Amino acid sequence: MRGLSDTQKRSFDQDGVLVLPDFFTPDECDSLRDRMADIVNAYEPSESDTVFSTTEQKHAQEEYFLTSGDKIRFFFEENSDPSLPTNVSLNKVGHAMHDLDPVFSNFVRKPKMAQLARDVGFKDPLLLQSMYIFKPPKIGGEVVWHTDHPFLWTDPPSVKGFWVALEDATIENGCLWCLPGLHTLQPKQRFRRKEAGGTEMQIFDNTEFPTEKKIPLEVEKGTLVVIDGLLPHWSSANLSDTSRHAFTLHIIEGSANYLDDNWLQRSPEMPLQGFEI
Repeated sequence: MRGLSDTQKRSFDQDGVLVLPDFFTPDECDSLRDRMADIVNAYEPSESDTVFSTTEQKHAQEEYFLTSGDKIRFFFEENSDPSLPTNVSLNKVGHAMHDLDPVFSNFVRKPKMAQLARDVGFKDPLLLQSMYIFKPPKIGGEVVWHTDHPFLWTDPPSVKGFWVALEDATIENGCLWCLPGLHTLQPKQRFRRKEAGGTEMQIFDNTEFPTEKKIPLEVEKGTLVVIDGLLPHWSSANLSDTSRHAFTLHIIEGSANYLDDNWLQRSPEMPLQGFEI
C-alpha cells in the first residue's frame, strides 16, 4: 500500500493540514451515509436529547453530552424545528460509532487509514472519538474558530483529526477554513471537567486568531483532510439549500497522557482501541 510521499509529509509538518482528494470512493462514503440513515430512522427523540452549539456551550453541562464518550448519541442544531424530520434537524451523532457499529468500524479500520496514521507520525494510535456531522441546509450552525487539542488534551499534544467529506464541501454550504502554519502556536485555552461537576474553559491567552489569513478547504466527496490538533479551523453556518455531511475521527498517541479531567471519558469496560481489534 502506497503511503504519503515525502513532499506530503513535509507539507503537513509545515502547514498542520493536508488535503487528500479521492481517499475514499463514492461507494465507501455512501456506505457510511446509508448506515447513518438507518441509525437515524431507528432513533426515537426524547427530552434528554441535547442541542449542540459551539457558540453557546450549554450542552457542555449536560450529562447526556458528558457521558457520550463510549456511546452513540444524538445532538440537534440550535435552530432546529421540531416539525422537521430528524435527519434535517441533527447537528451530529457521536462519539463512539467507530467501536460500537460494525459499518463505522470497518470504515475507520481500513488498512489505508492505519497507514495514514503512521505517515503523520503515530506510533501507537488510539481511536478516541468519532462524529458524524450533518451541517443541514439552512440551519447548520457555525463552528467557531478553535483547535482540537484543548478539548482532547494529552501530554504531550498528540490529537489529530481525520475529516472526511461525505458530500462536496463548498464555501456556500459551510466548508472548513483553516490557518495553515499556526499549529505552532501555544494553546489559547483548555476545556475540562470541574471537580464540583460540569465543565469550564480555562483561558491562557485571550487574543484572537489572525483570521485574515484564513483559507477555505473546498473539497469534493471522498476527500480526507488531516488536521493537526493545534491547527485553528472554523466553518460558517450553512445557509445554502444543500447539506454538508462529513465524518471526523480523532486519534491520540497511546504513549501520551490523556488527562482524567478531559470532558470525553470512557468507562473502564470500554478502553480505547487502535486500528487492530
